[in-house]
Amino acid sequence: MPEAGAVYNGGRIFLPRGGCACLDFASMIEYHFKGERVIMRILGIDPGIATIGFGVVDSGKNSLSLINCGVITTPAGTPLSSRLDLIYRDTNELIKSFSPDAMAVEELFFNTNITTGISVAQGRGVILLAGYRAGVRIFEYTPLQVKQAVVGYGRAEKRQVIDMVRRILNLNAPPKPDDAADAVAIAICHARSATSLLNRQGGSPTCSTI
Repeated sequence: MPEAGAVYNGGRIFLPRGGCACLDFASMIEYHFKGERVIMRILGIDPGIATIGFGVVDSGKNSLSLINCGVITTPAGTPLSSRLDLIYRDTNELIKSFSPDAMAVEELFFNTNITTGISVAQGRGVILLAGYRAGVRIFEYTPLQVKQAVVGYGRAEKRQVIDMVRRILNLNAPPKPDDAADAVAIAICHARSATSLLNRQGGSPTCSTI
């Protein structure tokens, strides 16, 4: 089973238990479901400014499989413009490495910290820009929609969502850190939404919110 939970930054994978491995993403073999054609590869993104979760999920007709997940991190104390540049470049690298058919990005829910919310919105903007310029179809989902798709209940608690991600993908342990698990949940949400649309239309999904 896949082992989830790496930290991605500037082309390096930092393993969570203190190890470090440099991986050439371009050398990864295209995944197929035991001979079944892959319908769609989804890059799920949980936006942020200090930590941005990502999850790559392959969706087949009756299967979901986790390919990779982790986080993009930006160093504290650096100018916002520099952090946005790093997010943009690393998002481009993810797109180049995994060649997703669709990118699913969570919509923002503003809490009482408006200053942080504005920074996260700016980070989300460069993520959307990276996807758009790369020609990837972009879909957006609210936190309620993600919880509804993954758990079946729009007011589910975070721990319930993470546990369902583990169950759906048949993982030994939940993806780590939580930002990565959130991104995987967003990818699952799109996989299930797109499958529902395929069944209704008998063809490829045609709607995008961007």
